[in-house]
Amino acid sequence: MSTHAETALETFDEDWQEWHDAHERHRAHPHGFLAVTHLHWLGNEATPLEGVPGSWRVEDDVVRVVLKPGDSLQQDGVELKTGRAGQLEFGPIEERGGINLVSGDTVIEVAKRGGEYIVRPRNPSNALLKEYQGTPAYTPNAAFALAGTFVKFEAPRPTTVGAAVEGLQHVYEAPGEIRFKLAGEELALTAFNGHAPGSLSLLFTDQTSGKTTYAANRSLSVVPASDGSVQLDFNRAVNLPCAYTDLATCPLPPAENRLSVAIEAGEKIPYERQDQQ
Repeated sequence: MSTHAETALETFDEDWQEWHDAHERHRAHPHGFLAVTHLHWLGNEATPLEGVPGSWRVEDDVVRVVLKPGDSLQQDGVELKTGRAGQLEFGPIEERGGINLVSGDTVIEVAKRGGEYIVRPRNPSNALLKEYQGTPAYTPNAAFALAGTFVKFEAPRPTTVGAAVEGLQHVYEAPGEIRFKLAGEELALTAFNGHAPGSLSLLFTDQTSGKTTYAANRSLSVVPASDGSVQLDFNRAVNLPCAYTDLATCPLPPAENRLSVAIEAGEKIPYERQDQQ
């Protein structure tokens, strides 16, 4: 007969496996970041870009595309009609925002990162996606599912961090920090607003970084309760796109989020990067 503790542990492992499988399916989406074939930074001179139709430039915070006869772009399933001289215009786009255009099998991301406009085509035939083997991870360990407390700052703090692309910076709003205890140490992580309403994103490194986990960063999403209590399950710490491809603009953790303890939980160095560490 299994004990209550054994049953709880089995459930913990099963829940993690279900989450991990779903995360892997999302990562291997035909037009996800593994499908990115190029990263183009737009300038003010019209330039043909590999992997996408037309010539592209940005002017006065607006992206302008001139298509050749026979070229076409779709948005939200509708073919776009060009103006004079075959031109289309998009924007302005807010920082960290973007739109998706479609050309044949390719989804074309047009976005703003660090105040600059980028174009990233995503094609399902990209070798990185086709050869993707999944991501190795630590065996789930309930000891790394920790209770924490979200402590709000008096006012949200604009926080500047570096990026996977040299010379690029990101500015995030930090509403507070998450405090927790691990390995006998009182620790804290500056939290940024997450993608989902009410969620927070924690970018961090630890003493496994560059050894068993990706050197630059990992990320953990959490949702504080109304009383500030929060569950930090580091078994669900994930790699960002830059762990797989150089065509990503991922943020780096703020200096205070470089932990002095080893978080032996969550995703490890991708197979694609293991010979580069």
